[in-house]
Amino acid sequence: MAATNPGFEIVGGTETEAVKPPPAPDNGVAIAMLTIGLKALSQRALTAATDLFSLLTIASCFYLWFLTPKPDVYQITSLTLYGILILAINWIVRRK
Repeated sequence: MAATNPGFEIVGGTETEAVKPPPAPDNGVAIAMLTIGLKALSQRALTAATDLFSLLTIASCFYLWFLTPKPDVYQITSLTLYGILILAINWIVRRK
């Protein structure tokens, strides 16, 4: 004799029914969105790298000026030429 549990009953199918696994999700849309996001991120990283290049080159000018406590005429001339060269390089990089 099967034991009965008052107040509880089995609702739905029988115990012999096989439980079907849910269908696999379509990952095509997720992969496309991830690809678009990575493309945008790489473009922003490239833009940031060019800005970082400009910042580093201008910082090198200030650092060289800072290292020269009492510059003479030749040092001022060479540092000025270096600064002009850095500005020209930055202008060429930013022009593209």
